[in-house]
Amino acid sequence: MRLVPIASVVVLAGAAIGVVGLGPAHAAAATCDVTWTANSWNTGFTADVKVTNLGAAVSSWTLAWDFAGNQQVTSAWNATVRQTGAAVTATSVGWNGSLATGASASFGFQGTYSGSNPAPSAFRFNGVTCGPEPVPSDASGPPSPSQSSSPPPPAPADCTSGTRCDGFESQAGAVPSGSWTVTSPDCSGAGTAAIDRTVAHSGATSLRINGAAGYCNHVFARNTDLMGTGSTRYVRYWVRHTTALPAAHVTAVAMSDANDGGKDLRFGGQNGALQFNRASDDATLPEQSPAGVALSRPLPVGTWNCVEFKIDSAAGTIETWLNNTSVPGLVADGSPTHDIDSQWLNRTWRPALTDLRLGWESYGDGSDTLWYDDVAVSGARIGC
Repeated sequence: MRLVPIASVVVLAGAAIGVVGLGPAHAAAATCDVTWTANSWNTGFTADVKVTNLGAAVSSWTLAWDFAGNQQVTSAWNATVRQTGAAVTATSVGWNGSLATGASASFGFQGTYSGSNPAPSAFRFNGVTCGPEPVPSDASGPPSPSQSSSPPPPAPADCTSGTRCDGFESQAGAVPSGSWTVTSPDCSGAGTAAIDRTVAHSGATSLRINGAAGYCNHVFARNTDLMGTGSTRYVRYWVRHTTALPAAHVTAVAMSDANDGGKDLRFGGQNGALQFNRASDDATLPEQSPAGVALSRPLPVGTWNCVEFKIDSAAGTIETWLNNTSVPGLVADGSPTHDIDSQWLNRTWRPALTDLRLGWESYGDGSDTLWYDDVAVSGARIGC
């Protein structure tokens, strides 16, 4: 068993007669290994589950377990999760069903509980028991000295004088707090925001957004301290995600514009590529013609990406870099360019941005799990 702050982690391995994953092996052949990481708060929790196939290759899988308490699953990502009474079954989705021997798949879900939130005592992978009863540990609330005896890592090296930054290392709970507030503008659904201590670009902590598909699944972590003042702002963040940008319009970053009736300047994607969108008139940058989309870039999955954009409020211009490379389709320089910013420049735009929100808005199709880290805002170029 591995213990991390805030989370209860249980590792199991074995066949029909199995063993705890970190103990001596007594089974003739192991079939699966499960790592369960639960982040609990008040009467809610999220669980990240990683299952490793230790048997023959499979083209699809189910992972089943029974809750010992009164836990109820409310939403899930990267698997179809169904519950009947205490019995729960997670079924692979199309893109993560095939698992060779030794390959792993991960999924997660959000739920509610009252009283205690014990980890499941056993798991069944395609009907075969993974192992016997583990000894769960539930470390809800802020980490105790025994769980985390070392101080948080220092701020990112590029957090110099004049730069406002946050790597989420000061977060003590399971959900964003302090200068970050979880918000669901317009309407809320299955999307969730959490502090993750298993995935990080630097240090040990990141912001995880579980973005759900379908209209009205809006969730963000909002910060009003980072933006500061000044007519020119460079916003830089690192992001990792699991699912390619969909054809439908989605938003991952939103900033309220006081000079545009409080409507948002939105940064996300459409037609599989990154784009800006102005909520007040639905103008896009680049234009959504095939040539315009081709001048933008997709956001690579399964790896950390450095995203940086410059907003010049006085001139009403935008420039964007992905992994330190300028993206031509995400540049509005004030001079109309066909397929890029002709639509964007159809009216005078001088933004006054008042906040920074990291999250996910789906307006149709498109779910994603995203991790944000090492956020920085400055009056000068920050870089990666």
